[in-house]
Amino acid sequence: MHLRARLAQPARGRGQLAAGTPVLPGLIVSAVVLVGLCGGSGMIWLPLLAAGPALAATTNRPRGVVWVGLFAVVLGAVLGARHDVPGRELAAVLSALVAVTLASGLASALRGRRERVLAAVRSVAETAQHALLKPVPQTVGPFRVAVRYSAAAAEARIGGDLYALVSTPHGVRLIVGDVRGKGLPAVGTAALVLGVFREAAYDEPDLPAVVDRIERSLARNLGRDDFVTAVIAGYRDAGHLEMVNCGHAPPLLVRASGGVVAVDPAHPAPPLGLRALSGEAPGLQKVPFAEGDQLLLYTDGVTEARNEGREFYPLAERLARHVGDEPERTLTALHDELLAHVGGRLHDDAALLLLQQPATSGPYDGTGHGPAGR
Repeated sequence: MHLRARLAQPARGRGQLAAGTPVLPGLIVSAVVLVGLCGGSGMIWLPLLAAGPALAATTNRPRGVVWVGLFAVVLGAVLGARHDVPGRELAAVLSALVAVTLASGLASALRGRRERVLAAVRSVAETAQHALLKPVPQTVGPFRVAVRYSAAAAEARIGGDLYALVSTPHGVRLIVGDVRGKGLPAVGTAALVLGVFREAAYDEPDLPAVVDRIERSLARNLGRDDFVTAVIAGYRDAGHLEMVNCGHAPPLLVRASGGVVAVDPAHPAPPLGLRALSGEAPGLQKVPFAEGDQLLLYTDGVTEARNEGREFYPLAERLARHVGDEPERTLTALHDELLAHVGGRLHDDAALLLLQQPATSGPYDGTGHGPAGR
């Protein structure tokens, strides 16, 4: 291990040296000088030497910019002397080249400072993401689980979609939702929903009571036009899932025998935060969930993703094509294909959570700690 680390250090040093060396700007300066020597009229080509330090400012640190500028000034002086350029004209061109070098060095310093600030912001965003969207283990209770999340603002790393899956004394419980809107207000609402869900999932024996806790919290904290669509599900007794759908896209159920079906809500309910407007309480739905079955929960950033032809991403069709015995591999294939469908950049937050009950999981003890007898 130590030998491998020592061997890797020179390689990393060479990589850092190559990254910090202004190779391309130096080649451009050399190419301009070569053209000037072959062209026979050095004065015409001298102003193009400024391209070297200007390019170095976009890729290198100030020290690299200065070295490229000095290199260009020296070669420019040699080129001017070789072609007998008048001293006053040569001095003017070289002075302009020095000015461009100094300005490029300043631009490089400012760029480096912005990059450091951006790196710090990204680090904070990643920390916030891990606190808000805690990593889901590959195995929870009797289930194998995989998650994929992509924020539309890739630089922010977090957005308004939310998910959580916890093992509780009342069984495994999970939520996947989508906050209306984007930006920091949506992130704040997502944090509120997840905090209430994680607490209520442990405290409340019945799934509708968990939903009621979230609804009451949102009613106190959300604006009049704000809401959250969500699917809250639980697995207490072997053989079926309990589910409450609050205005969210229907999950996709993959039967072990084959086929993908949408789990439409038997009793449609308004999104979380809007119950006071309709007065309708969400109904509990029981969905058969046998060994070998899989359930995919997702947000509308997946199904509403469009390609260049304005065609929506056909999630159910692609799920049937890629589904397998490993949830992680299935979601990787779906996520990669989704990004290819939109050309590499999503325009809305997208979350995917795949739940699989392996055929060898055995009977579940209902405590949230795994199959009975283990």
